[in-house]
Amino acid sequence: MPVSSFSMIYCDPDSGACYVYPPDDMTIDLAAAKALDAAPPALTPADVPLREGPPTREELLVHYPARFIWQQLKCFVNSGDLGLLKRDKKLQQRYDLWTVGVRAKYGSMVSYLKTYRLQWGKPDARSLLPSSLPGLTTPKEASDVGEPQAEPELPPNVPPYFTADTSPELISIIMNDWPYSVPPEVEHALIWTRIPAIPTDLPETIRPRVEQDGLWGFTGTTSAPPSPSLLPSFLPALADWGVTMDKLVRSPKGSEEEDELVRQAGTQIETFIKRKWVEREWETAWFVNPPRLQSVPGLAHIHVFARRKTPEEVAAWQDL
Repeated sequence: MPVSSFSMIYCDPDSGACYVYPPDDMTIDLAAAKALDAAPPALTPADVPLREGPPTREELLVHYPARFIWQQLKCFVNSGDLGLLKRDKKLQQRYDLWTVGVRAKYGSMVSYLKTYRLQWGKPDARSLLPSSLPGLTTPKEASDVGEPQAEPELPPNVPPYFTADTSPELISIIMNDWPYSVPPEVEHALIWTRIPAIPTDLPETIRPRVEQDGLWGFTGTTSAPPSPSLLPSFLPALADWGVTMDKLVRSPKGSEEEDELVRQAGTQIETFIKRKWVEREWETAWFVNPPRLQSVPGLAHIHVFARRKTPEEVAAWQDL
């Protein structure tokens, strides 16, 4: 059964089977999908042939199934070592091959992003992975995806770093074309910015820590994130990458004062995310990779793992 990039996907959390609904059925209630008398057929590799370049959602579901659950992802973000967050190994190989052609055509990944992929201040019209957050993506086949354009000039009086009120013309929010191995209910978005994402005026007491570990935080929940103490129980999910506790790269635990300074360093980013992914409807885990983990070090960006809440969670949040 051929599928469109803009079909809706439902994945049964019990069986793991994934079903595709055509665009005409986009209003179907996900919670009722299991109760349908005639459920759509599950996707198989025969339905979803592998292509080259960025994957479709159907390819991710069938050929690169998620290796991590939401609780594990949050624990990895909160572990102190953002290097634990991984892309499927086969998808990574596909990405590495794709970047060879991109660099040959554009000269560098930064040039590709600045002159083609990113559309400053506009919805993402070049993604094969549509978002359920209104206004984040627009259907690719209905969008202008012409030749690369010259990067616009920076406006005057550009702020020194990203804040919650950064002008839209300095921001491009897109879906990650090559997402980490996140479960089907989680979207992996990127907030690209033409100015530094991490504050440039960090207190010297935490600068080395932030430069090694990065920044991270969580929104849309009243519970504390999974403790790093749970990490040993989650490491088997990283066995294919050879990750062990002795290989973690993270700073020693700081003082309460230092921890608070690090939290404050991420306040502007977190405020922006709360406005975009409203807490009543979304739970997120966000992070900014330190330089040692940045795949595109010449252009600042913030990662957002976003999970749309169930109706029950939305109702419970309204009662708070």
